[in-house]
Amino acid sequence: MKSNLSIFALLLLLAPGIHSQDLKVMTYNIKYDNVNDTVNNWNDRKESMVKLIRHYEPIIFGMQEALHRQVTYIDSALTNYSYVGVGRDDGQQKGEYSPIHYDQTKLKVLKSNTFWLSPTPTKVSVGWDAAMERICTYALFEDRSTHQKFYVFNTHFDHIGKEARQNSAQLILDKIKEINDTHHPVVFMGDLNLEPEEAPIHYIKSKMDDGKDITQQSFYGPEGTFNGFDPHMKLDRRIDYIFVKGFKVRSYLHIDDRMENNKHISDHLPVLISIVRKEKQ
Repeated sequence: MKSNLSIFALLLLLAPGIHSQDLKVMTYNIKYDNVNDTVNNWNDRKESMVKLIRHYEPIIFGMQEALHRQVTYIDSALTNYSYVGVGRDDGQQKGEYSPIHYDQTKLKVLKSNTFWLSPTPTKVSVGWDAAMERICTYALFEDRSTHQKFYVFNTHFDHIGKEARQNSAQLILDKIKEINDTHHPVVFMGDLNLEPEEAPIHYIKSKMDDGKDITQQSFYGPEGTFNGFDPHMKLDRRIDYIFVKGFKVRSYLHIDDRMENNKHISDHLPVLISIVRKEKQ
């Protein structure tokens, strides 16, 4: 696997100022396993994806577009990790997940759930003008060494419905406020199918910090996260994000690592963030 960032990122994450209590968190739209795709088939990409995750060693990574067989493949390949999440089509194993994988040697899950991005979030449903079911999976984690707790929310907004994207942002922030009534730090991440200048992103940023905006070390990587499997595309369309509340951001990366043939591993780049809990005032 070719790596435009690997050496730099390794040095960055091991540099002074990056401490053992820092948490590395990744969001990654892995492109669903379309069995009819002869050009960018999952079976040609999956080993490179596992290598990438092993190299960067996020303590948590949230995926989007992951079918059950993709979730279980990654879970079995990464032995220290477990996951939470369900398929959006039936609340069990059917359809795409927005799973949260976590290093179970370092973290434990205290509670988790999934809700639908719709006016009826507790049941399988399509919201507003969305083209299909959309979900958000969340978990409350406890660090096994420090016993500190924090929430992670992972989602994938609709690609068609403008109203759905706006209302999904509102719903998730309302849910965070409702669920996190003890005011633990929060990570909210995913493929939002929104660019930075759009209104729902501004709304989210009125409630949480865009990790890219507050990183202590300079942002590194292409400006965009969508590549469309085109190795020559200008990477300037940012639609994948990690937002935080109650965390400082040490570093924020868009990782343009590729396979040996220069093909992208997915049609999105992974986003990697290093964070540390803010000290209470």
